[in-house]
Amino acid sequence: MIPVVGIGAGLVAALLFSVVITGSPLAVLLYSAAPLPIFIAALGWNHRAGLFAVGAGAVAVSIALSVPAGIAFTLIIALPAWWIAYLALLARTDGEGATEWYPLGRLMLWMAGTATVATVASALMMTTDYEAYRAVIARIVENLLAEMVRSRVLTLAEGTTQAELAANITPLLVRAVPLGIAASVISTITANLWLAAKTVQLSGRLPRPWPFIPLTSLPRQALLLMVAGLAVATFDGFVGLAGVALVGALLVSFTFTGLAMLHDLSRGQAWRTPMLVSIYVALVVMQAVLTPLLALAGILDTLLGLRKRAAMPPPPPKA
Repeated sequence: MIPVVGIGAGLVAALLFSVVITGSPLAVLLYSAAPLPIFIAALGWNHRAGLFAVGAGAVAVSIALSVPAGIAFTLIIALPAWWIAYLALLARTDGEGATEWYPLGRLMLWMAGTATVATVASALMMTTDYEAYRAVIARIVENLLAEMVRSRVLTLAEGTTQAELAANITPLLVRAVPLGIAASVISTITANLWLAAKTVQLSGRLPRPWPFIPLTSLPRQALLLMVAGLAVATFDGFVGLAGVALVGALLVSFTFTGLAMLHDLSRGQAWRTPMLVSIYVALVVMQAVLTPLLALAGILDTLLGLRKRAAMPPPPPKA
């Protein structure tokens, strides 16, 4: 049963991955859901089903597209999904028979790491020559800027030409691209993991009790990794790219824990619902402003233990 489920999940994941070559918006959405079948197989039938999904998907993509595409599928989609699902179901039992499941905060730290690896792998799959990589990304950025100017989304300052704008902004945007990619990858991993876990839970196959997510906080090692990422980001080449990607992945992780802190500290308060609705609406219309504030809240919570000072017991699990 496990091999059959795993192979089926891998084939579905391969299909979702492969449709991105059409370039349509729907294809991009389906590509984002490519890890979902692997998560479902690994969470519902154990990690061996996930490994079968990884292998079947890699072979299918290699045959349908190319061997490099199969490697990209394995490194960017399949193995990260399998590894995160494997960690999510890790548990240990103490002498009294109580089971302690892998903490969500440490799981998020691993998700940031896998997002970093996937970002670097995607760049290396493009080319192993860093200058060639920069040139490709620079052309994409310049074309995007030109399109934004033509469509009047971006207005040139008086006396500034489009070439001057590109010369001033492109190097900064090229440097920031891995940050955005890693942020997107960890958001996608998180969304797929939640959806897969909820689906498996509803089917009654999830071995792990559903955790109280608002209690999630990152361990303090995340702060050390952030400092290390900032330091490594100053280097050139793919090493610096890895540092930028790590910073982007951790910033999103801190944003999620900052949001979790608001959910946690507002429990039982009359202003909870309007506050949370306002936050989520602001995340849609003012994402560039609110996201850094939530990330700062997550960093302060990790550094100072804000929630421990106002600790509330988690609600009893639902029957």
